[in-house]
Amino acid sequence: MGAIPAFVLDPGSAEPQRARDPGDEAPLLDAYSNAVVTAVDRVGPSVVHIDVRGQGGHGAERRGSGSGFVFTPDGLILTNSHVVSKASAIAATFADGSSAQADLLGDDPDTDLALLRIGGNRLACAALGSSRRLRVGQLAIAIGNPYGYQHTVTTGVVSALGRSLRATTGRLIDDVIQTDAALNPGNSGGPLLDSRGEVIGVNTAIIPMAQGICFATAIDTAKWVVAELLRHGRVRRAYLGIAGATTPLPRRVVRFFDLAGASGLRVVSVEPQGPARLAGIEAGDVIVKIGDQVVTGIDDLQKLLDESLIGKRSSITLLRRSRRLELGVTPQETPARGHR
Repeated sequence: MGAIPAFVLDPGSAEPQRARDPGDEAPLLDAYSNAVVTAVDRVGPSVVHIDVRGQGGHGAERRGSGSGFVFTPDGLILTNSHVVSKASAIAATFADGSSAQADLLGDDPDTDLALLRIGGNRLACAALGSSRRLRVGQLAIAIGNPYGYQHTVTTGVVSALGRSLRATTGRLIDDVIQTDAALNPGNSGGPLLDSRGEVIGVNTAIIPMAQGICFATAIDTAKWVVAELLRHGRVRRAYLGIAGATTPLPRRVVRFFDLAGASGLRVVSVEPQGPARLAGIEAGDVIVKIGDQVVTGIDDLQKLLDESLIGKRSSITLLRRSRRLELGVTPQETPARGHR
């Protein structure tokens, strides 16, 4: 006689059910593991450990380190602005131990991004994905060099989208991805990946003493910054003087106001004496359009507020409680410590 199968009784049913076999979970665990391993195999060779030397206080040499990743075969590298700030020499070391001197092509403190170049061709490079299609809860994989432990992999999920983060230096970084993939000092500038092994963000910050709250600059923002740095060596942009976050709009609101987008930019705070304050924009307003251009969130705002709008009066359409308003605003050039 064969062994009697184990059963458990479902409280909501009189019918017995077969007990869950721990082996039933194996295919799910294998799929998860395979996704992570495949992504790391694909992108790992492009991730570099960045060593920085610079001038510190009282003439002493300042040393620092972080992470970065090659994203073109001819050696363009993305990393964080704060990693390479005030550097006099930068070296990039790959997982195989090879190292090369890197040149700083430009950086943008407002997004905490920097663009480097090393010599070479046909280098292993990471594929850039899209942050616009991200969904909260999807897999997130971080690769970096925390505390000097090179090419460390951590995993988690996308915890939130469209965050705004003010760095300790006072910089406001918009369109930030929040993740619980563990980051530590040294991870800064490394890639945040999706399950396909495409880069969805550039790891940028952690909150000290917090657990599971880490941030990455969205890759769509990074693509735009890279284009500006390659073209101008810097990002010259207009600003409104607001902090904001992408927010979904209820369907009834979209239908009632006949809006082109299903989301907008919610104003979190307004800088005193800034262009937005002078135009009458208030915290809680939801910006949906600048001129004729639809604003569905932070990405759109950053792309629209380029140098062509500096000093140019523009119309801004927003929702305030149950009203739709159109205000006139004159964006100014971003100050050195600029706000958006």
